[in-house]
Amino acid sequence: MRTASIARKTSETDINITLNLDGSGKSDIDTGIGFFDHMLKSFAKHGFFDLTVKVKGDLYVDCHHTIEDTGIVLGEAIKQALGDKKSIRRYGNMMLPMDETLVLCAIDLSGRPYLNFKGDFTTDRVGDFDTEMVREFFYAVSYSAGMNLHIKQLDGDNNHHIIEAMFKAFAKALDEAVSIDPRITDVLSTKGAL
Repeated sequence: MRTASIARKTSETDINITLNLDGSGKSDIDTGIGFFDHMLKSFAKHGFFDLTVKVKGDLYVDCHHTIEDTGIVLGEAIKQALGDKKSIRRYGNMMLPMDETLVLCAIDLSGRPYLNFKGDFTTDRVGDFDTEMVREFFYAVSYSAGMNLHIKQLDGDNNHHIIEAMFKAFAKALDEAVSIDPRITDVLSTKGAL
């Protein structure tokens, strides 16, 4: 089982995350931000990851630290659960429709972090979730996990749909990238390491 449990406590957040890459989509999420909980549950369900996320954050300030720090810890959990990355497909992609919305996500688990993000939000918030935090979350995940991550909104008007499509596309692309391919006997790199 490729699993990880990470705890991180600062003066701003106290976060505990447990991740199983070979799960069935079960989740137990409590971040204090309803819409963010919904997104992380969607991520777990559509990626077939078992995910527990417990966060106590300084929400009296705003949602920034809670969302960004959760991204940092989730990225660390992904990296730890992958271990030496032996036999993984490494690359994953998904073009995901959600009503009027279409989102592209592509991932390379190269060990070299990079985020290329394109999303056009027309509202400042969805529930208690600041829309500008979508990019910050995925930036934190990509750099903490050491992944090359591209997320592009190709179409869409409804901010809820756009964000949810991004989380679901990310889940599907990551599920593909972390999956085991029996043809890959070491790591998928001419360098011999990822």
